[in-house]
Amino acid sequence: MGREGQGMDSESLIAAVIGLEAEAQARGASDRPAVRTPLGTLEPLLRQLRDRDALAFDMLLDHTAVDWPEEGRFEVMYRLFSLRHGHDLLVCADVPRDHPVVPTMCGIWPSAEFQEREVYDLFGIEYDQHPDLRRVFLEDDWQGHPLRKDYQDPDMLEDPRK
Repeated sequence: MGREGQGMDSESLIAAVIGLEAEAQARGASDRPAVRTPLGTLEPLLRQLRDRDALAFDMLLDHTAVDWPEEGRFEVMYRLFSLRHGHDLLVCADVPRDHPVVPTMCGIWPSAEFQEREVYDLFGIEYDQHPDLRRVFLEDDWQGHPLRKDYQDPDMLEDPRK
């Protein structure tokens, strides 16, 4: 199936997402249309983004996180793409750093399984109902999560500028 078009423009796409979830809002500072939604609305919103014909986000291109320790939160990010319409979108949600649990998106996009394992391994974010949540890069007995900004390892090199 080829693309039917180049998708919605950024403003229309953000308006469509907000129309599905009133608590979602535009997220600034992004090179593509981006929205932020509360964690409690994340899974139902992502499911609607996949299932609505006008949006048809059938591909999870990437899932990652950013650590904001000074704010006590992680930000999880889902980069979505519609093969049918050719539009893409970034959907973000904040996760409390002291209890980092996110619903799995494996039931929406099977490719989320590996991506969630990677985020778990490197950030320590857990995925509720994940079918196989275990480390993917580091050894099972590895202590800590290396992409957390406060991660310390005795073998790490020191920043010479400090």
